[in-house]
Amino acid sequence: MSEPVAPKLSKWPFFAGDGLLLGTAYFILYQSKFTLGHWELCFVLLCVAGGALLGVAPYLLEYQALVKVTEAGALNTVVSQLKNLEGIANQISGATGKWQDAQEQADKTAASAREIAERMTGEVQAFTEFMKRANDSERATLRLEVEKLRRVESEWLQVAVRMLDHVYALHQGACRSGQPHLIEQVGSFQNACRDAARRVGVTPFTADEGEPFDAQRHQLVDEGAKPPADAVVGETIATGYTFQGRLVRPALVRLRGDHAAIAADATETGPEDQSQLPLQAENGAPQ
Repeated sequence: MSEPVAPKLSKWPFFAGDGLLLGTAYFILYQSKFTLGHWELCFVLLCVAGGALLGVAPYLLEYQALVKVTEAGALNTVVSQLKNLEGIANQISGATGKWQDAQEQADKTAASAREIAERMTGEVQAFTEFMKRANDSERATLRLEVEKLRRVESEWLQVAVRMLDHVYALHQGACRSGQPHLIEQVGSFQNACRDAARRVGVTPFTADEGEPFDAQRHQLVDEGAKPPADAVVGETIATGYTFQGRLVRPALVRLRGDHAAIAADATETGPEDQSQLPLQAENGAPQ
């Protein structure tokens, strides 16, 4: 948009009027010679003042016109800026509408995400409870299986110990018979049975004659008897056993000579022999 231009004012009529008035005043002064009357003086002053006004008037009029033109230009600038503001306001309104739409979409997305998160949390809790029940059930099943295995282990261990006891008794009977051939055969049979037992972890042991009595590995026939500190083993009545390195039953022994008499005197009554010995429950070993 072009800016308004101030109009050009012609100054020569004003200058001509100014010259005419000044000339009139000079003529009056020239005709009056030396003295001026009141009327002549007033007329001269009026002409000079009118000439001065006519000389200044074109500049004042141009100034007023320039001011009006400047105001009009400023008004045009303000109008154009107002139009620009209207466009900016429309853009802001459009952006606000789009922002509101985006906000609504974001709220919907957040609500959907919250719903999905709640659903996932519920599924995780359900899965955790399911896994916990499954683990409890599996743990109970494993515990039952372990108990069954322990019972089976205890049963076959007792069977193996009883069989080895009978084989040891058979070997002792062969030794008492005094027949070398029979002793050799029964001894070989006993060694074969013991080797088979060692393969599954059952190891029999006996106390040698003259071995110091050990309360941890040896047991007297009379459980109530108290052997002296220097007691010596005289005879092994029943074999002791270890299972996978754990003692399950000590060897049943008799003491030698005077030690046996001292131990017998230490109690009032007691069995002379035991046909069956219970297995110890040491460090979780089966009964």
